[in-house]
Amino acid sequence: MRHLLIPNQSLKNIFEIDVDQLERQGIKGIITDMDNTLVPWSDRAVYPRLANWFSGLKRRGFKLIIVSNNSKDRGGLLASELAIPAIWYAVKPRRRAFLRALELMQLEPGEVAVVGDQILTDVLGGNRIGLYTIHVQPISEKEFIWTKLTRKLERILTGNVNRKK
Repeated sequence: MRHLLIPNQSLKNIFEIDVDQLERQGIKGIITDMDNTLVPWSDRAVYPRLANWFSGLKRRGFKLIIVSNNSKDRGGLLASELAIPAIWYAVKPRRRAFLRALELMQLEPGEVAVVGDQILTDVLGGNRIGLYTIHVQPISEKEFIWTKLTRKLERILTGNVNRKK
């Protein structure tokens, strides 16, 4: 079970992702979390750097989708402004939303990376179906109370986030 909690990569933020490396690995799609991965939990503004990052991925031919445990009410405008599809109420780490994202992107698990700030939702969910997992540090310390509790559990279970060997 512990191996399912270890991401393939652990980075400071989404902007550190080496897109060339992903392409060399055959990655064609990216599933991304929303809260504290793309934007702070309390903010839904699409800042130019984020918009440019997504535009660059689209120009390179990546298929993109947001998979979030949050509601469309909280994130729909963000997804709309970024012009990418989203799956809300995902109940991560359950497989259903990840499998639906693969279906919408028309890609196989080995062709998709998942990016998120939580080990027990994003990394565990992605690893369960064979996605390439990228853990990023949360953008903000402000977050839902349940998330704060799960982060404590993550630290206990993992000791620290380590890359897969």
